[in-house]
Parts: sequence; structure tokens; C-alpha cells
Amino acid sequence: MSSLVQSVDWLAIAPPTLAAVVGLVVLVADLFIGEEKKAVLGWVSVAGLAASALLLLPLRDGDRATFCLTGDAHACSYTADRFTLVIQFLVLGGALLAALLSVTALKDANKDLPEGEFWFLLLSSAAGAALLPASRDLATLIVALEVASLPAFALVGIKRGDKKSSEAALKFFLSSVTATAVSLMGVSFVYATTGSLYLTQIADKIQHVDGQFHTLAQAGVVLTLVGFAFKTAAVPFHFWVPDTYVGAPLPVAAYLSVVGKAVGFSGLILVTVVALPSYGDVWGPALAALAALTMTVGNVGALRQQATRAYSAVRLLAWSSVGQAGYLLVPIASAAYSKDADKAIGSTVAYALMYAVVNLGAFAVAALVARTSPLNRISDYRGLYARSPLSALILGFFLLCLAGLPPGIIGLFAKVTVFAAAVDAGLGWLAVIMAVNVVIALFYYLQWTTLLFRAPEGEPEKHRVPAPLTAAIALTAVLGIALSGAPQLVLRFSATGLF
Repeated sequence: MSSLVQSVDWLAIAPPTLAAVVGLVVLVADLFIGEEKKAVLGWVSVAGLAASALLLLPLRDGDRATFCLTGDAHACSYTADRFTLVIQFLVLGGALLAALLSVTALKDANKDLPEGEFWFLLLSSAAGAALLPASRDLATLIVALEVASLPAFALVGIKRGDKKSSEAALKFFLSSVTATAVSLMGVSFVYATTGSLYLTQIADKIQHVDGQFHTLAQAGVVLTLVGFAFKTAAVPFHFWVPDTYVGAPLPVAAYLSVVGKAVGFSGLILVTVVALPSYGDVWGPALAALAALTMTVGNVGALRQQATRAYSAVRLLAWSSVGQAGYLLVPIASAAYSKDADKAIGSTVAYALMYAVVNLGAFAVAALVARTSPLNRISDYRGLYARSPLSALILGFFLLCLAGLPPGIIGLFAKVTVFAAAVDAGLGWLAVIMAVNVVIALFYYLQWTTLLFRAPEGEPEKHRVPAPLTAAIALTAVLGIALSGAPQLVLRFSATGLF
């Protein structure tokens, strides 16, 4: 009888583990630190996330796996391969930038946001999000998904006495729990037909399912995808997004728009391309239809935003993120039809990296504007160039990146990569729908961009920008400009190596 005792590769699991440990340290320290010193918890959290990201460096040279079956070295619960490291870099980097935004937001909130609980929840969610791309069995995948999600519900509703925040958290929670329940039923169907939870074993065994269980296996595949489709904000699982982004503190909305999406897409990739490649005829058309629907509904929703409506800037970014989710789904759907699935998945990862940088940057500038205009209307950005020239230029650059226009070369490059993935897979109709949606998006991105440089109404007021907010804006701007100068680095970096 083989031994069930196995060694743990502590270096492989170090990035999510450190984030979780720092979260616990912050929670305990909060009990003993006086109100006047609570700001220290924020900087400890920022340092913890930075250290977690740095722990990815020793792992970059090769694949590592731990928690493997003793009789099958390829059936592991945790794998630190190229795909894992790229997504963990995106997740921890996104959480770090959200943390920098949060330092300023908590200070401005003047005790309305409980600092210790906030940092504990953010670090816990980041730890779950970093665990998910490394998960290689369905049980760990679902647990990681919930560890990333449950703290996020609390973060959305953390504003004390704010009805809008509480309502947003409740909508987010109820819809997410429903999606998770459906997904768990799907996992149980897949387990019933294959007898395994390990992705590599499922990929082999599901091809030899008895004919009488074939329908059950198909139902399991579809239902399992629902939970991850919800996290990606794919239509029709998107309805929570606008209200949740508006009700949440702005740094939390930024965190959800990037890290939340990375969680959903990495889970979706692992379930489809790694565990269920033989069922491409089921999930391929489903994801292609979801991609077309998601990008269309998202862009039309963004187009309908009124500039003078309260929180219209955040709502536009929310609907825009739904549209961007549609573009991100295209290469995953293409993987079902492509001879080189790894290349198709690399396109999604490349697009996700671009989107993470510029969307976090756009939210950072929105956080800056919200300090003087709490209602954060699009009309509040009129004449931003007169008040803060550098911020206006940076936001304009980010919006052009999202639109895919020069000088935002990285945005154009990412869209062309996704477009090519659809064409190579023979999904010409999806490429046409994407092209139409890119044109629709141009209108509202350019409309917002031109507003930044129009003459302001009244005398422009200049305000000092806090250091953490300056750091977040500067970091995203430098990354966006550097990647626009050498966009090929993104594709090289995002080569997933899943196969």
C-alpha cells in the first residue's frame, strides 16, 4: 500500500500563502493598535502583496507541482506552471494597485470604513484569487473561487450606514451564490461520470463515458461553466455589475473589475481547455455565443450612459468592463476550434494583462476626481486638463488604450491578437461582431476623452494628490506607455504553456 504522506513544496505555494498569512497578521494586529496608528495596517498590507508578487520570481524557471496523488505524479491539486505564474502576477499586481488606491480612500473616509477588517478581507480575497490559477482539481478550484468571492461581498458592503453599498453587496451575494450552486451541481455531474476531480484525469476519462451517461456529462460541462461565467460578468450573468461597482468603494470596484475577472477567466480556461477539451463541441459554441452577446450588451449599455447622471463615470467603466469581458471570451471559444489551443489561450491572457493595467489606471484617475466630485459624473471630467494636466493626459491615454486607438498601441495590439484568434479558428462571424463592437466603443471612449480637454465651467481648482494615489496612477501610466512601446513583450510573457 502506497503512503498517503507527501512532502509540500512550500516555495510553489508561497505567493498565495504569504498573502493569507499577512491578512491574518493584520486582523490580529488590528486588535492591539490604536485608532491613530491604523494607517500602518495599510502599508503592511501593501508590503505583503508586493512580497507575494516577488515570490513569483524564484518559480519562473520551471514547472512545479505539489499535493499530487502518490500513484499518479501527473494528478496534482496545485501546479505552478507558466500559466499559473502569469495569472498570479496579474492578480497580485492588481491587488497591490487596488491596495494603493485603498490607502487614500480609507484616509479620506474618516473612520467610515473599518481599516483592520478592510485589509483582512482584501488580502484574503487576493490569496484565494492567487490560488485559483494553480488549482488542478475541481474541489480546489471551487474552494479558491469562494475564498476569492466571499471577502469581496463584504468589501462591497463595507461602507457603514450606506444603503447603496448594502444593496450592491446583497445583489452581488445572492447572484453569486446562485451561480456557485449551479456550478457545484455541474461538478457533481462531472465527478459522477468520471470518478475523478483531477483535471488531467477528467480530460482522459470523460472521453470514455458510457453512452447512457453522455447527456449527464454534457449537462455537467454546461453547469460547471455557469459559476465561472458569472465571475467574468458574461451576459446574462452580468446584471450585478453596474450597481455593485457604484455601491462599492472605488478601490474595491477597481479590484473586482480586474482581479475578479482574472479569477473567472482562469477558472474558465482550466475547466474547458485542460479538463474538458474533448467536449469542445459543447462549450465552444456556448462561449462563442456568450462572447458575442456580452460584448454587444456591454458596449450598448456603456453607450447609453448620460454624462450628467450621478456615478455615470463608474457606470460607464462597469458597462465597459462587461464589453471587455466579451473580447476576453473570444479566444477561449476559439480554443475549441483551433489546432493550437495554447496560442488561443495566450491571446486571452495577453488581453487580460493589457486590460488590467489600463483599467486600474482609469479607476485610479476616477478615484482622484472623486475626491473633489463625490458623485463622479462624466460631466465632472470636463476641463480636467485645466485642473490637472498630467492626470487628464494619462486618463486620455488609458481611454484610447481601451478603445484600441494610437497612441494606445497596447490596446490596438491586444484587440488584433484576439481578432486573429477568432479568424484562425474559423469564427469569422464572431470576428465581424467584435469589429462592430469596437466601432461602437470608439464613440463613448472618444466622447469622454474629448471632454477632458474642453474649457472648464467656472474657475478650475487645483488639489494636492496624495502620494499613494500618485504612485498608483504613475505605475499604471509607466506600464501602459512601456507596453505600447514594446507590445510584443506582452504576447511573449503571456505564452501559457498549458500543454
